Amino acid sequence: MKFIILLALALAAVAVAAPPEPPKIIRSAFEQQPEGSYVFGFETDDGIVRDETGELKELLDEDKKPHTVVVVRGSYAYTDKDGKRETINYFADETGYHAEGDSIPKPVSRR
Repeated sequence: MKFIILLALALAAVAVAAPPEPPKIIRSAFEQQPEGSYVFGFETDDGIVRDETGELKELLDEDKKPHTVVVVRGSYAYTDKDGKRETINYFADETGYHAEGDSIPKPVSRR
């Protein structure tokens, strides 16, 4: 009888310690154009969403020679540990990476 109780407790401990099942992807898309621009996105069954576009932009370098860069714009959203929905919008171009969202600190303006 003790063996059965110990076995039941061991099985219960294994069941509790098992890692959670990873989220399932319910939407996934990726399109790339021959010139290099793209659109991609996905969504999971636990509410994570990401969408992004990349577009080509021609810039002049320091020697005034043209070159092409990819400008990226997108957003992602998820539910934080407190149950609040977080959405981050971002873009990246020749000026760097820029993100905005409620959880991202705002720069302090100096007067």
